[in-house]
Amino acid sequence: MKQPLLLMCVLLMLGACSSGEKPEPTAANPDPEEVHAVLDDWHAAAAEGDFERYFNHFENDSSIFMGTDATERWTVAEFKPWSKPYFEDDGVAWSFTPTFRKVYFSDEGSTAWFDEELDTPNLGPSRGSGVLVKNANGWKIAHYNLTIPIPNAIVDTVVHMVEKELQQSNQ
Repeated sequence: MKQPLLLMCVLLMLGACSSGEKPEPTAANPDPEEVHAVLDDWHAAAAEGDFERYFNHFENDSSIFMGTDATERWTVAEFKPWSKPYFEDDGVAWSFTPTFRKVYFSDEGSTAWFDEELDTPNLGPSRGSGVLVKNANGWKIAHYNLTIPIPNAIVDTVVHMVEKELQQSNQ
């Protein structure tokens, strides 16, 4: 009598553990789709030239945007005036289409970091990475870094080109 009851309890526990159901998002178990939605809308706002919507995705004016050039490290307060003409020019600031993204969360669920692969018409294949924080207004971008991955097969050539350009610009 005890064995069938024990067997039934074990089977019920195994069934509950392997149900395949996704746990409900909580503060400690956030939903990555929320982060994807923020980043997708942020990229869409740039592609649609929506300056206010784009910059509302940042945590605050102290948030950081790092571009591909070594001189492009801005706080949002600095980035806004630099980028404003791109938003006003033809209705498209820039167009970054994510082709892959991975999102990670801190243990308490209030910080997310990500890396993404991007298709861009002007930079070619690119990569972005960053940090988001969750506050009363939802997920906000605290730091973003845009890069152009350089294949190892051509890195020596690119390094030489960068060094030459930096020497010329310092003269």
